[in-house]
Amino acid sequence: MPTLDATDARILLALDDDPQASTMALSTRLGLARNTVHARLRRLEAEGALGAPSRRVEAAALDRGLLAFMTLSLSQRGGGEGAAAALAAIPEVVEVLATTGEGDLLARVVARDTADLYRITEQVLTAPGVERASTVIALVEVVPMRLAPLLAQRARS
Repeated sequence: MPTLDATDARILLALDDDPQASTMALSTRLGLARNTVHARLRRLEAEGALGAPSRRVEAAALDRGLLAFMTLSLSQRGGGEGAAAALAAIPEVVEVLATTGEGDLLARVVARDTADLYRITEQVLTAPGVERASTVIALVEVVPMRLAPLLAQRARS
């Protein structure tokens, strides 16, 4: 993963302010050459520093307004790869992380309502190697996922 420098951070903050900005508009706004902005954006994409555009979509816009987190315990006899593939095949499982602590995996799940969450939980429990799931429902997003404060800090460095 590349390390972003101050110029990269400034470009990304400008894109946060105006996601539809052209390379020329960004270069004018930031006082950088158009080729510099273009090359840096392409490099950041190629090196994996920028996530897929679909990550900007809110799940509620897809009629999936309920957010839950599932802590999954896996069989100690392996099955992690099979579990990961099975979880990835469930569209409502939008993120899975390997963790330390009580569980082995943490899954971010979106659903229409609690009945839909129950259906999804049943699917998750059929994944190879998944022995147990503990689910918590998010009530309100207090601080949304954000990186702009870190980008601003980097832009000043």
